[in-house]
Amino acid sequence: MRIKIMLLLTLIFFLTLAPGNSQTVNQPLPAWTEGTLDIHQINTGRGNSAFFVFPDGTTLLVDAGALSSHTERHVAPRPDGSRSAGEWIARYIKRFHPAGERAVLDFAFLTHFHDDHMGGVNAESKTSSKGPYKLAGITEVAEYVPIQTMLDRGWPDYDYPAPLSGSTIENYRAFLKWQQEHSRMRVERLHPGRKDQIRLVKSPEKYSGFEVRNIMANGEVWTGVGTETRHQFPPLTDVRPEDRPNENPCSAGFRLSYGAFDYYTGGDITGISEPGAPAWHDVETPVAKAVGPVEVSLLNHHGYIDAENLFFVSTLRPRVWILPVWDSAHPTPAVYNRLRSKGSYPGPRALFMTNMHPANRVVTPALDQVASHQGHIVIRVSPGGTSYRVIILDDSGETYQVKAVHGPFDAR
Repeated sequence: MRIKIMLLLTLIFFLTLAPGNSQTVNQPLPAWTEGTLDIHQINTGRGNSAFFVFPDGTTLLVDAGALSSHTERHVAPRPDGSRSAGEWIARYIKRFHPAGERAVLDFAFLTHFHDDHMGGVNAESKTSSKGPYKLAGITEVAEYVPIQTMLDRGWPDYDYPAPLSGSTIENYRAFLKWQQEHSRMRVERLHPGRKDQIRLVKSPEKYSGFEVRNIMANGEVWTGVGTETRHQFPPLTDVRPEDRPNENPCSAGFRLSYGAFDYYTGGDITGISEPGAPAWHDVETPVAKAVGPVEVSLLNHHGYIDAENLFFVSTLRPRVWILPVWDSAHPTPAVYNRLRSKGSYPGPRALFMTNMHPANRVVTPALDQVASHQGHIVIRVSPGGTSYRVIILDDSGETYQVKAVHGPFDAR
């Protein structure tokens, strides 16, 4: 009997040391370990930004939002307003990157060219110490954390659905030009259907069950067969100017798979057309057909009224929804009702929000039932992708203490 008890205690001891079981409330988040997949939804209150550490240590940043202005509709900056959003993101990356202060991003990816996803330039934006461009969002992150490969939907022409202009996109192009000439950054256009643009670069041979599949960009959507795609938008020469797609439905996105675990992110694509608008403004439906069921999904377009149509929600049917919040309409009541309705899809599900605007509590009281409404959100997937946890980190400073741990959940 004594031997059995000792064996049991030994097993419990090693289980508590195992990655995925060592997160403790009120303690800092333990470091990433090889074989684990970490997805950090960083909360600055100024836009979207997600930092990934793949199982072999390859790193990816998706978006680096930094609003160029602030109104009463916006949530408060996190941790505070003493630093810009881009600088907070860079500091967060260095804290959780396997290389720490020597961090280098293997990949950075912009879903589309809006301030809350790439960083908006204004008169107060600082000038880079490295090149002839200003610092905002992605350009500021790169000031502190070098980027080896940059991907977006527009390279090299930035002319779809019309030539892109304005101070922010011009600044971004100046940034890319300088980086290519002086730091050897590679810049690529994201090609839907491919699975070799965002990839493991450290030890790919160890993780054959890992894949990042490009799903869509510029209205071109993967069909789910090989690398085949189809164009959701008709030729723009045949489209009335008022019906042309704007920046949001042109967003790029991908599905990440690790073993049985699947994750989706899609920028600001839309799924509910405005009255009188062409049906092809609905990008969510073909995207949902390509993506299929997932464990975790980011909400499209922050949960605004034109996103998360019923087909998209019922097809992806995730256990976990993630919503980065900076506006009082994230999400709208109709969207939240679809997310939580058992008429949309059966089974348990939970919504995790990085913030909650006080006005949203008034308009949508049911939001008090969400799983979390304040903090950085970390999805920590166990080696092999068999299970995952949702970990909420304190965002009031840089201690990154664990506020709550949800799960483990089995990957399907």
